[in-house]
Amino acid sequence: MLNIAIALTALSLAIWLFLLLFWGDFWRCDQRLDEQSLPETLDKYPAVAVVIPARNEADVIGTSVRSLLNQTYPGPLTLTLVDDQSTDGTADIAQELATASGELSQFKRELKILAGQPLAAGWTGKLWALKQGIAQAQNHMIENQPIDYILLTDADIAHDPQNLERLVAKAEMEALDMASLMVQLRCESAWERMLIPAFIFFFQKLYPFPWVNQRQKRIAAAAGGCILVRSSMLSAIGGIDVVREALIDDCSLAAAVKAKGGHIWLGLSQRTLSLRPYPDLASIWNMVARTAYTQLYYSPFLLLGTLIGMTLVYLVAPIAVVLGLVWINVPLLVLGALTWGLMALSYWPTLQLYGQPWLLSFALPGIAFLYNLMTLDSAKRHWLGKGGTWKGRSYSHS
Repeated sequence: MLNIAIALTALSLAIWLFLLLFWGDFWRCDQRLDEQSLPETLDKYPAVAVVIPARNEADVIGTSVRSLLNQTYPGPLTLTLVDDQSTDGTADIAQELATASGELSQFKRELKILAGQPLAAGWTGKLWALKQGIAQAQNHMIENQPIDYILLTDADIAHDPQNLERLVAKAEMEALDMASLMVQLRCESAWERMLIPAFIFFFQKLYPFPWVNQRQKRIAAAAGGCILVRSSMLSAIGGIDVVREALIDDCSLAAAVKAKGGHIWLGLSQRTLSLRPYPDLASIWNMVARTAYTQLYYSPFLLLGTLIGMTLVYLVAPIAVVLGLVWINVPLLVLGALTWGLMALSYWPTLQLYGQPWLLSFALPGIAFLYNLMTLDSAKRHWLGKGGTWKGRSYSHS
């Protein structure tokens, strides 16, 4: 038993050394849009259309839309909000904002409200709303300019005033076909502080941002809350239709762009914020369980491998420390402590990003255990035909 424990702990240590040294520097959190310096001027500011799908977002839509109306972007800009059959007054609030858009924005932006059509068969709600908004945007010109870029953004995002300007400048200067931003998720409640930074950490480990941003790497990912994409590239890949049944539509869209030879970029921001609250464990649990099994392609074999892998990577070290103390075995104790220390070291930059104390880095094994349970629950929901529920709609994989 002791030899098995030492072997497993040594394997876990080797995995963490590999992750830290050879897995795309995912843990450094150094792909930042906020650090992007703005050019004094571009030769030409491209025309941008913002498309905002909104379904039952009355609590946050006002803040989100105002942040978009007040973007400092100096080029042609139009905003289209697609009301996706809301029942909570979202449409009324949006219409009031549209009426007062000239007064709300020092830049005199125009906000158009599009009443979304009933959900079509074979589509998820958000993508169906985006399709309608994109069609509306691409069929119009802004200040006699065709649309160069489309910003796809969720209705619960508060954009930094310079966010669009920075995204467009980065896309223009680096010849990007897609620039996506992992916005700062809300981290106020006790459960948010415990679990949200880890969500970002796990996402970066799954899709190392430096590798996503390299042309020669096949790995592709995006964050659906804020995606700037060239209109020509969106048309070249077949429009939003190519990912119409995808629950993880952002990463699927990024993969389609990269497969077409496009250059994509994914980064972090501390200035553009998500307004979506996760006040308790249940809300975070549902957020993860909604798509975790989808990420595993609904495969029971990948599920089993993930559960075993997460246990080996995150749980073996603290167990080894406890067993080393109980058995009074120095090699096992040292191996476990060293592995746990490397794990905490890798998590520290993400905690810094979210302003959380460094001691929380040592709680990563317990946090990973909770995420393991969420993933298992995601599979259970799928097997029971209850997977993919969002905003009163349920999407099941056929």
